[in-house]
Amino acid sequence: MHRQERLCYCGAPMRDFVYAARTLRRSPVFTVTAIVTIALGIGASTAIFSVTNAVLLRALPYKDPDRLVFACTDMKKRNVRDFPFSDANFIDLRDGAKSTAEGYAAVLTRPVLVTREDGTPEQIPWGIVSPDFFRVLGARVIRGRDFQDSDGVPQAPPPPGGVAANAPPPPRIPNSVILSYEYWQRQYGGSSEDVIGKVIKTRNGPSPVIVGVLEPGFTLLAPPNLALEGNPSVWQAARIAYDEANRKGVAWQVVGRLKPGVTIQQAQAEAEATTDKALKADPIFKSAGYVIRLEPMKQYLLAQVSLAILVLMGSVIFLLLIACANVANLVLVRSSLKERELAVRTALGGSRWRLMREMLAEALLLAGCGTVVGIGLAWLGIRELLAIAPADLPRLESIAIDPQVVAFSALAGLMAAGLFGMLPALRASRPDVMQVLRSAGRTGGLGAGGFLRGAVVVAEVALSFVLLIGSGLMFRSFLALQHIDPGFDPKGLLTFNLFGVGQGPQQTPEQRAALLRQIQEQFRALPGVESASATNPLPLADGWNPIRWGLEPALTDPSKFQAADVLFVLPGYFETMHTPLLDGRTFTEADNAPDRSLAIVDEVLAAKAYPHQSAVGKRILIRARTPEPEWVEIVGVVRHVRGTSLAEPGREQVYFTDGFVGHGAAAAWAVRTGADPAGLAGPVRDAIKKIDPRMLVTELQPMSVLVEKAQSGTRFSLLLIGVFAVVAALLAGVGLYGVLSTVVRERTAEIGVRMAIGAVPGDIFRLMMGYIARLTTIGVVLGLFAALVLTRLMMATMLVGVKPADPLTYVAMVGSFFAIAGMASWIPARHAAALDPTEALREE
Repeated sequence: MHRQERLCYCGAPMRDFVYAARTLRRSPVFTVTAIVTIALGIGASTAIFSVTNAVLLRALPYKDPDRLVFACTDMKKRNVRDFPFSDANFIDLRDGAKSTAEGYAAVLTRPVLVTREDGTPEQIPWGIVSPDFFRVLGARVIRGRDFQDSDGVPQAPPPPGGVAANAPPPPRIPNSVILSYEYWQRQYGGSSEDVIGKVIKTRNGPSPVIVGVLEPGFTLLAPPNLALEGNPSVWQAARIAYDEANRKGVAWQVVGRLKPGVTIQQAQAEAEATTDKALKADPIFKSAGYVIRLEPMKQYLLAQVSLAILVLMGSVIFLLLIACANVANLVLVRSSLKERELAVRTALGGSRWRLMREMLAEALLLAGCGTVVGIGLAWLGIRELLAIAPADLPRLESIAIDPQVVAFSALAGLMAAGLFGMLPALRASRPDVMQVLRSAGRTGGLGAGGFLRGAVVVAEVALSFVLLIGSGLMFRSFLALQHIDPGFDPKGLLTFNLFGVGQGPQQTPEQRAALLRQIQEQFRALPGVESASATNPLPLADGWNPIRWGLEPALTDPSKFQAADVLFVLPGYFETMHTPLLDGRTFTEADNAPDRSLAIVDEVLAAKAYPHQSAVGKRILIRARTPEPEWVEIVGVVRHVRGTSLAEPGREQVYFTDGFVGHGAAAAWAVRTGADPAGLAGPVRDAIKKIDPRMLVTELQPMSVLVEKAQSGTRFSLLLIGVFAVVAALLAGVGLYGVLSTVVRERTAEIGVRMAIGAVPGDIFRLMMGYIARLTTIGVVLGLFAALVLTRLMMATMLVGVKPADPLTYVAMVGSFFAIAGMASWIPARHAAALDPTEALREE
């Protein structure tokens, strides 16, 4: 007996699901609509969760990643953050913070020109690291050996008094390098016997010796502002010497591994103590507010993207809630239509728990099917996400449908079933049997759930309105970005980097200058070319670094120095970029020499240095090529350029000629044409081959590509939030349509009576539209309050040129939503107004 009871009990859930499947199959329109609605919500939330999981939640791919930190230097009094380390400052930190850290390692990356076996040049990303770099990060060397301390022994200094005439220079120790696994496979076919001990032919200095091969998949994760290449093909051990005299010569980014149990606060205190030598060695450091700041690696890596991803995740959760509300309304209407059947079953002895089980089984089936379809939509959506995502989004390549994402989808589906299934199940399981059986009309059951359906639609409207506000603010930001003046004209510009100009030690500065003039003349002679010049760096590209500048008071008070970004350019640069000249003149060929201490400044620096007067002909102190600042004369003032971001103005700027630092620094070229700049790609490459086939053209692209990249983060958020808002608005419109259609059905008799005693169709139309207007107004008011709070908290830092409480956006979105509500309500309201009172009364 007990066994039979257990079998019956265990089989009951299966019978409920079978019954639910048969019931849903008899209502194909309802079933398909509900599944598609759920799939949209779960598909969108799954796709965005895949980004959240890969970027924010997944552990960093290093050993014990929670103990890894980035060490940064700040100049607080000059508002300079994330400044690189000098050799001496890095060694002070590495050797002085051993009680809290297992080690600190230095790294920098740069492109290097190597020579292939066939003699052709190739540019590869090259990492230079302190010998303990891979040990600090916990990376494995799978062939050969890791770097040893001996690989970092500094080169022998030149003898006192220099090398005698005709005497050979002191021998240099060959550098040791480790290949990335991917470069080893691509270049050497994965043969460890052939590669260990080989040399790599480079243009500068002795060829380094290969000592090992790194494990596959190793990536250096770093924030975009540090300008570190994530996947160098070759890693070289740095021979770092303690250079007390050159503490201002900075290059290194630093990562560290804390000892087990050490807190970031303890490590920070010890790191700060290592700055004493720098502060005593040069008063500039003290006056600039020099400090070392430790940041947990994951937190620092995600600081620039985490808020945007969380906003997107919040948006899709809203969308999922809206989808659940929509399906809940559909289920409420359907259960109301079945209320007479449920009342009869209750009267015949059916239990409340049995009725609830059947309703919940339907909800689970709908949610399960919606989840499966949603995962398919997410898989398609991820492909589109990868196509439009910003290139600087960390771990972009790891975004995928993995077990964690599938588990999230399943949990979202289960929660969705509870959200849209529980309330209808509770209401349907306890019908007022006598009232339902007493009601004569065939729509009698519809009226009982009217308040609940209205409340669900109000919630749906409020959530949708918040998304509409978010998309409106992002759209306004995107428009603001389009109208920001970057300080140059990107149209018609072809940009590229040129490597191999004067990289041989045999070339003198004069020879490099002559070669650069020849290159410039060759570009200018190309058909369709209006002008050509070079700089270092290009606007909106990596590599912008500050130097200090000041006026006379800074000579005795170093705290008076300020920071400015420095650029080295060839004559004709401002004309090529169409950067407006505001005062004075631009550089000429005669200025392009080391003995000409001339500068051009932007309008921001000119206004700070010499407010309310012309800066042309006046001097400023600059530290650009000497250990101490030197006086330079200002010959021109130009428009401020947005160098690193379109969203932020950035620091003031100062320009020098390429010859000011010995020629060859300006390697980023810009060529202007009146036609499509992409059409110049072939002629530019051909021109370089004629001059010197060993030179290499890289990153050949129109300037508009860099501008689009600078807008990519805002565009990414705009597209996604915009799509979610449109889907949410459509779902809300469908919900309003469904509610009013149900109201018309449940109030058919009332409408017939009203019309029988004199109401005209216009009165009925206004009555129905007024009902929807009230629901929409309540939802919009609730959404307004929610949007004001959420956008201020979450979106303030994402917006450009617009405030979170922008009145124009709010007014436009209120109008848009009422238009959506009007369109959704029009057909049911017209249907109600067109009812024949005689037929309506007879039907009831």
